[in-house]
Amino acid sequence: MPNIPWPNGAKIAVNLTFDFDAETLWLGRDPTNVDRPGTLSLGTYGAKVGAPKILELLADEGLPATFFVPGWVVDNRTHVIEKIVRANHEIGHHGYLHKSIDPTNLEMEREEFEKGIDSIKRVIGVAPVGYRGPSGETSANLIPLLTERGFIYDSTMLDDIEPYRHVLSDGSPGVVELPWHMDDTLYLLTSIKFHRPMATNDHVLSIWKSEFDEAYISGGYFNLIMHPQVTGRPSRIRTLRELICYIRKHDNVWFARSRDVATTWLKVANTPGDGPIVSPFLRRSENGTISQR
Repeated sequence: MPNIPWPNGAKIAVNLTFDFDAETLWLGRDPTNVDRPGTLSLGTYGAKVGAPKILELLADEGLPATFFVPGWVVDNRTHVIEKIVRANHEIGHHGYLHKSIDPTNLEMEREEFEKGIDSIKRVIGVAPVGYRGPSGETSANLIPLLTERGFIYDSTMLDDIEPYRHVLSDGSPGVVELPWHMDDTLYLLTSIKFHRPMATNDHVLSIWKSEFDEAYISGGYFNLIMHPQVTGRPSRIRTLRELICYIRKHDNVWFARSRDVATTWLKVANTPGDGPIVSPFLRRSENGTISQR
């Protein structure tokens, strides 16, 4: 797989991305959790302690990042959002209340989508250009909806390891996809309802290093998803610092916000000659089945 010509001869683009869910991870699944402060407390930690610790680490390291934030968090944890914006990090769209998508209910999907955009525009003054589906869930409506609303990229899919361009059912170009590689919740978040064994920090760090190594060799993209309520724990902040130190030992690494990766990719895609891969979006046939274009 050929390297993508990133700025200043960089061999790889590294996206440090954070899904700043706060309490919405629990409120979106069960609204009655509003009366269960203990249930919400891990999300509260993400806003109260985790996100500030992550911002402190990023400032110490002088690194940019992208925070995908539900509109409810923008509205109710505004002081943290303002800190993120002042530090020149990107705010991406992450729904409104982190609700699961019903592919048969376009009205609900659009309502969540528009409410999230409105919150971000109202608080930070500009519309988001990137989106990540809450819990990684999407419908066949998503990419046309993002394209219609002027988004540049999506970062939800898992069908590749390099950025690619969606193609709509009529053959027109859609948004750039920035697929993610690793997610901290797979190893470090558990609950009574969604039980999974938790890994040690050293185990997680070894996996993330190996994933980065292979991305570096194959050339050229690494997208890591983290959550303030998970990676924002003190010992895991140290794990992230160690990962950053490890990545920096490699030559020609470009740490970038997601929107900068997407806009750079688009410039390369519009350059004559061999450009980046273009991958089709799924389309629905007349009989209702999903197939590749």
